[in-house]
Amino acid sequence: MHNPPFTVSVAFVRGMLSGVCARGDSPDAYLASAGIAPDLLHQAAGRVTAEQYVTLYQVLMQHCEDEALGFLSRPLRYGTIALLMRNALSAVTVDSAVRRLCRALELMQDDVQIKVTEEGDLTGVRLFVPAAYIPDRLFVHELMLRLLSRLVVWLHGGRLRPSGFDFAYPCPPQADEYYKLFPGRVNFDQACSAVWFPTAKLRTPLRRDHAALHSFLKQSPRSLVIPTQNDDATSERVRSYLQQVRPAWPDLPTTAAALNLSGSTLQRHLATEGTSFQLVKDQLRRDLAIVRLNTSSVQIAVLASELGFSDQSVFQRAFKTWTGSAPGTYRQRS
Repeated sequence: MHNPPFTVSVAFVRGMLSGVCARGDSPDAYLASAGIAPDLLHQAAGRVTAEQYVTLYQVLMQHCEDEALGFLSRPLRYGTIALLMRNALSAVTVDSAVRRLCRALELMQDDVQIKVTEEGDLTGVRLFVPAAYIPDRLFVHELMLRLLSRLVVWLHGGRLRPSGFDFAYPCPPQADEYYKLFPGRVNFDQACSAVWFPTAKLRTPLRRDHAALHSFLKQSPRSLVIPTQNDDATSERVRSYLQQVRPAWPDLPTTAAALNLSGSTLQRHLATEGTSFQLVKDQLRRDLAIVRLNTSSVQIAVLASELGFSDQSVFQRAFKTWTGSAPGTYRQRS
């Protein structure tokens, strides 16, 4: 089964650029290198493909010569993350590897304190970020939590899921987008930013080796910037099923039966995850449309049909609702 496409809100693109913009650099050249139209930054509902987002991360990392993209006063030179991970691999348990990783990362920079603490049955990696970074450089919180959560998940074996994320700033306008990049419970207005894991999961033996680390690093920065999909989540199962059977675009009862669930059970599971069948379906169609408009010359009418719309005009209205622009205009920008 093919993995469904993944798109990212332009709000996170602005966040990624906020470091170089704070130094007075124009973002246009970096955006062009990633195939992102500069005026897309001003579209409140604008989105980019995962590939564009990862490419922008690579471009900025190369420009800044810094794996932290210039957000820290002391750059993390190329190879820093690999060095930290190699050091962590000598630990006996996942928990001790995580503590070793966090301690080493704290020593590598002067701005963010990183502490591993236990509360009840959860272990948290907590970040104490200087107030100077809030609120104009929220991305430093997002970047550090994203990197640390992905590294901890990998150290455990790749199937570990964070229990939740805390952010030391008020709920941003794009809060509903956080569930993609930060899979788990999300809380804002917290005393410090943190990512939490089940303590029992971290007290298992560390089974990763240097060969596995080499393979993981070959996939970076995508493996660090874009989280792996949660195959156990009902919403991801629905997305994967709809992706597999398109352009049929079945309704809720048909989808529920294919997943061996009743319609009411499917609706209940999706509601627990904060979504609905129609929302999952529309988000998949939106992401497919954005990827197709970026990577092909498909005609708008043909794309509308592929996505299950009754005619081109209905698709155009839906796309404008999703992204703030008509599909033809979006393609011209791209």
